[in-house]
Amino acid sequence: MSNSLYDIPLKRIDGTPARLADYRGKVLLIVNVASKCGLTPQYQGLEALYQKQRAQGLEVLGFPANNFKAQEPGSDAEISQFCTSTYDVHFPLFSKISVLPPDQHPLYAQLTAAKPDSTGEGPFRERLKGYGVDPASRTDVLWNFEKFLIGRDGKVAGRFSPDVAADDPRLTGAIEAELAKAA
Repeated sequence: MSNSLYDIPLKRIDGTPARLADYRGKVLLIVNVASKCGLTPQYQGLEALYQKQRAQGLEVLGFPANNFKAQEPGSDAEISQFCTSTYDVHFPLFSKISVLPPDQHPLYAQLTAAKPDSTGEGPFRERLKGYGVDPASRTDVLWNFEKFLIGRDGKVAGRFSPDVAADDPRLTGAIEAELAKAA
């Protein structure tokens, strides 16, 4: 990767500029989120994970995306209101982006290039095919709530399928392993 993930310009859900560099030295769980998805209740588990591991250096970062069956149609303000009032989300949320080509955000271009395969993938992909959904590329984000784990060193340490919940031992084990490493 020519540019560090830390250097990519981002925008918080309130419109203020940000970069992943704001979280340098922390373990990051980057998740593309949506308000009208069957997986939307994962917000609850993600918030619980954030509250449990935040003091150890975990940051959960939510990136709303409307790439999948228009399941995130709201404005940033509407998304923020929904997350706060429905799931009491306190982890950082960012402005809505695209996680798929052709207008894929540079963050997701780098994440998918760094980690083309996800853990836990398989049954979910087959289920989506049943709904007529078959991603153009095997490396594309499959659906809402796919998770990328970034180590304290700023490198992509893992990628988890949308149906790998926040309390899944494969995810929690990977997070704990990264939290145990020095910055």
